[in-house]
Amino acid sequence: MTWSPDPDALRGRVAVVAGATRGAGRGFAAALGEAGATVVCTGRSSVRGRDGSDYDRPETIEETADLVSRLGGTGIAVRADHLDPEQVRRLAQRLREEYGHIDVLVNDIWGAELLKGGPAQWNTPVWEHDLDDGLRILRLAVDTHLITAHHLLPLLIARPGGLLVEVTDGTTGINASWYRISAFYDLAKAAVNRLAFSLGHELAPYGATAVAVTPGWLRSEMMLDNFGVTEATWREALAPGRPGGLPTAPEGFARSESPRYVGRAAAALAADPERARWNQRSVTSAELARAYGFTDIDGTRPDGWQGR
Repeated sequence: MTWSPDPDALRGRVAVVAGATRGAGRGFAAALGEAGATVVCTGRSSVRGRDGSDYDRPETIEETADLVSRLGGTGIAVRADHLDPEQVRRLAQRLREEYGHIDVLVNDIWGAELLKGGPAQWNTPVWEHDLDDGLRILRLAVDTHLITAHHLLPLLIARPGGLLVEVTDGTTGINASWYRISAFYDLAKAAVNRLAFSLGHELAPYGATAVAVTPGWLRSEMMLDNFGVTEATWREALAPGRPGGLPTAPEGFARSESPRYVGRAAAALAADPERARWNQRSVTSAELARAYGFTDIDGTRPDGWQGR
């Protein structure tokens, strides 16, 4: 039987996706929407301007909110820079006034894809790496998550059953034995896994759960653009000798996943009354797909970490 989302699994639940403009963030918002949730989509890129975004790209939080609503949820766009504590404090105040609590917080803030560079810049030792760029990677990956947790977790523990999803790249186990791009990137991604562990310890007495979740090779808008394909045509990137000098993706791209896949991982956790069994864990989208039975939008269950 073909798997399909339950459109009422999260009906009446309030979720916040911090960093919902594009990529995994949009995937989380969409998947929570297709499960019926009210999803507050935050980020810097808005129809009203980019508000300091590190990317010059067309995606906006309003587009994400509209997608949530089209999929059956209720999407709400709120412009916020999660590096600015005052903006996040105001976001929390608005959520408290309008909902009184939140049921799900997905902390997907990143924004450092350009700063981490492409393969030609990887493995640059710390003494040769641009220090300002490296420190900003840490600010975008770690400071934003701490600021968001400080202001929004009081809303998550307002009643038992809350779920915090910390989004990173690689599980604790994978990253423990694999150097990740640069000292700055490596530290950033390891830190978010540890943050889920720490916050899970603090949340457990309130009946809330924290889980670190990593996608595999994600077919984000930026990744698709890099290979000159769309979500509908992504397999063409695997063909050798592509026309127009377009790059051919490595073989591992065959196991890539859409942003919706990791989003469905969060939706499955949120709908599970026994979600506390995952508290403080660090898991992949594929691991959760095997546990809960959901699939990617094409009906497959890819595992981009296979062999790691």
